[in-house]
Amino acid sequence: MLKQENVEAEEESLRQVIRDLSDEKRRNFYQMAGKQLKDPDTYATLNWFFMVGLHHFYLKRWGRGLIDIAALIVAIWLFVSGAGLLAACLLAVIYAWEFWELCRSQIIVQDWNNRLYRDLLRRV
Repeated sequence: MLKQENVEAEEESLRQVIRDLSDEKRRNFYQMAGKQLKDPDTYATLNWFFMVGLHHFYLKRWGRGLIDIAALIVAIWLFVSGAGLLAACLLAVIYAWEFWELCRSQIIVQDWNNRLYRDLLRRV
């Protein structure tokens, strides 16, 4: 589970490593990173308005997005087939999990961007 303090400490250490790069390497790093950085507000918006896993696709977490969509399809199928209570329980679990991720969208995207920075620093 992500902890705000750990993610922020890692971000600060990555910023220090980036500051220590030569001007040319730092410029190359920021050119590569600028195209791939993710915005926490976009992630939160996708989560809020489309609680079917689209925010997972935004962070390229394909498996989680597909599981969300599959669970939603199963819940719809359960409603149609007459198992409304089971469908409602499944939807409640899905939406509770999605709400939890909505509340933690800032740290989730911050961690994703830290991972991106680590990967790009290895390449530079």
